[in-house]
Amino acid sequence: MLTTTPQPIQLSDYKAPDFLIATTELDFDLAPETTRVTARLTITRQGAKDAPLVLMGERLKLLSVTLDGQPVTDYTLSDETMTLASVPDSFTLETEVEINPLGNKTLEGLYMSSGRYCTQCEAEGFRKITYYLDRPDSLSKYRVRIVAPKEGFPHLLSNGNLLETGDLDDGKHYALWEDPFFKPCYLFALVAGELDVLEDSLTTMSGRKVELKIYVDTGMRDRSLYAMDALKRSMLWDEQVYGREYDLDLFMIVAVRDFNFGAMENKGLNVFNASLLLADPTTATDMDYERIESVIAHEYFHNWSGNRVTCRDWFQLCLKEGLTVFRDQGFSADQRGHAVARIKDVRALRARQFPEDSGPLAHPVRPSSYVKIDNFYTATIYEKGAEIVGMLKTFVGPATYRQALDHYFATNDGTAATLEDFLTAFEAVTGDDFSPWLQWYTQAGTPRLHVTSAYNADAKTLTLSFTQATAPTPGQPDKSALPIPIRFGLLTAEGEKQMFTRDGILAAESLFILRDASAELVMTDVMHAPVLSILRHFSAPVVLTVEEPTSHAFARFKGDSDPFNRWEAAQGLAKAIILSEPPDEDLIDAFAQGLEASLLDEHLDHAFKALIMGLPTESDLAQSLSPIDPAFIHRNRKAFKTALSLRLYETIRGLYTSLTPAGTFSPDADAAGTRALRNALLDLMLAGHNRGADNATSVNLAFRHFETASNMTDMVGGLGALMHVQDRPYKDALDIFYARFKHEPLVIDKWFALQAGCAHPDTLARVRTLSQHPDFDAKTPNRWRALVQSFANNQSVFHAPDGSGYDFLVGQVLAVDAFNPMTASRLIEPLSRYRVYAEPYRTNMKKALQTITLSPDLSKNVLELATKALAD
Repeated sequence: MLTTTPQPIQLSDYKAPDFLIATTELDFDLAPETTRVTARLTITRQGAKDAPLVLMGERLKLLSVTLDGQPVTDYTLSDETMTLASVPDSFTLETEVEINPLGNKTLEGLYMSSGRYCTQCEAEGFRKITYYLDRPDSLSKYRVRIVAPKEGFPHLLSNGNLLETGDLDDGKHYALWEDPFFKPCYLFALVAGELDVLEDSLTTMSGRKVELKIYVDTGMRDRSLYAMDALKRSMLWDEQVYGREYDLDLFMIVAVRDFNFGAMENKGLNVFNASLLLADPTTATDMDYERIESVIAHEYFHNWSGNRVTCRDWFQLCLKEGLTVFRDQGFSADQRGHAVARIKDVRALRARQFPEDSGPLAHPVRPSSYVKIDNFYTATIYEKGAEIVGMLKTFVGPATYRQALDHYFATNDGTAATLEDFLTAFEAVTGDDFSPWLQWYTQAGTPRLHVTSAYNADAKTLTLSFTQATAPTPGQPDKSALPIPIRFGLLTAEGEKQMFTRDGILAAESLFILRDASAELVMTDVMHAPVLSILRHFSAPVVLTVEEPTSHAFARFKGDSDPFNRWEAAQGLAKAIILSEPPDEDLIDAFAQGLEASLLDEHLDHAFKALIMGLPTESDLAQSLSPIDPAFIHRNRKAFKTALSLRLYETIRGLYTSLTPAGTFSPDADAAGTRALRNALLDLMLAGHNRGADNATSVNLAFRHFETASNMTDMVGGLGALMHVQDRPYKDALDIFYARFKHEPLVIDKWFALQAGCAHPDTLARVRTLSQHPDFDAKTPNRWRALVQSFANNQSVFHAPDGSGYDFLVGQVLAVDAFNPMTASRLIEPLSRYRVYAEPYRTNMKKALQTITLSPDLSKNVLELATKALAD
């Protein structure tokens, strides 16, 4: 264990750097274990006259230091810094260091992946390359020269524009790159190696031609075609919707196999985890295509929301990430359908961010302190940050939102900005005070919104009463009221739209901003006793409770014109049924009838039908149960799904049969929606296995679905359905899958993940065996996440009453922490909310966390999160 307690960095201590680095020239002489990096920095003082120059640097072998060409010996080195106590106000500093990319298994800084050189510098990886002011408000112009053997490293890539290439006498060659834009060092990138390239171009709205290049593993060029298509659509969309044009003559993307993140927005040279770039029908699912499209857009959109305007300090991380997530969500909604995209966004928010916001690791969207910033790349920063931007857009309207963003980009271009700068843009175009909205960024926790109604049949008036409250979170016992946009409508008892008058305006839908702890709203001309449709389109990231009879939820389930609230009604009813004891057979019958009506509704698209078939996950159900009993949740959810399967078997079998597979694969939204529905129907059919009379037929149908699939989506769908059966059909399918794809790393990741996610008592034993499989490598983040994180997300198996699932996770976390703390720390969260679990889970989870904290040589990343989880 660490012998000293790491000291947190405080937002309140922020101080602008004492020095500016106007230009940064880097020379790389690449060698696997002895890469030499020479840095020439043009530095000027902007702070106190007696301030020393303190540069960050870790795991560097310092070879020389010169100042204005003269050797320097008067400096102090520590494990994390180099300090020059006395320097002039303006000077050139040159350092030469040696680093070991091959031995760098943290995957931060410069490292080797599959024989290639690659960098990852966000958040603080650049300090593992050279001594530098490694902070986001230190902006500089970069000129980079890369030297490497020509054989094996034909491509030498960095940010910006390629100025010059040439051969050298010793079998090496070089490339010289220049980025004309000021940027922080976390956006620096370098890639060198043997790669295939897909080339294309796009003409921007001002008529400039931009060259587009995607670099991938040799032989994988065709699998990047969809990524290129998504990139071009993203660039055009950003021009049309946000008026943002790309600013360089070249845009590059590189796929690498070993990467801690999904992708990285380095200026002009995005680096992607190969799993989020490569796709063809036989190896990638529709979800893969959808994620590729989304992440391509996200990283490209960062060119403005993150690169041209970056964040002043890492406390402002959501300034770039929350805004860019909201931008990529808008793109995905336009590509995939707004209703379906919104449901998926909210489902992800509730699965990841809501539990985070209610546990010991809860933190504001802009935290006030951190030990390791790596630990704050969280759902709160990304997903909740995006929801706040969405609320601002809802509040001001689309046209004013666009004006505010134009003002924000124009005012802050080329700077390192803050959240206050972002909100100031809204104030500038509206003249309003937006300081109350800052509370959403500085206050942790998910508000709970409670709604009651009173209808006066004689006067035809409706009074809505709203109250909000946010529970205490670590370090924030007292909470303020937040501005909450509440979009609402009224329905009849039959689920049809009902008009009403508010403030003299007749409407079918209205927007109310709850600014205080409570408020009332009166509508007139409400002709029928209303069914409330509150928080339409999920207009705010809150937990909503409405006092109403169950029949009102069924009315929304039957026909709410807002697709999100129709899906939400189905989710709420399913939760109530699953968590009731004993089960209410009448409610199950009514739900089955409602679901059947939705499935047979020709006005609903296939993608929406697939979503409304999806029951709440066990993680989602856990948020509605106190204390959490994973065994109870799993048992009841499985029983409810079985009951639906038996009640609807003939209907779902008929629908499944009617959805014949398309002859030619297309990744478009309509085709993907049809496959999603067909696979959901198959899964529900098999959920009743061993309880119905048509078992053999269903099993044979699922196996044939798997065996004859012409695309990976249907293969995985068939294999997932066979999980309900287990035994020989499931095992045979797994063997066939492995034999067919054993040379496809990204597909074998799916093979590991499917088995780790199987809700079967034998899964832990299977996972332990798989952790010893020749194809398992804990030093490959994708493979480790596929097995270990999939297992940790498998609620019924991970939460074994004897604690064996926790023991397995502890062993994996500690092993990986030894070489990749960033990846290891991500799996503290599944143990962190132990206090809200029933016994024996609570005690066993706490013991697991204590075991982690007592381990010797624990990283700061893991120690910070485990200690927070255990704090009183």
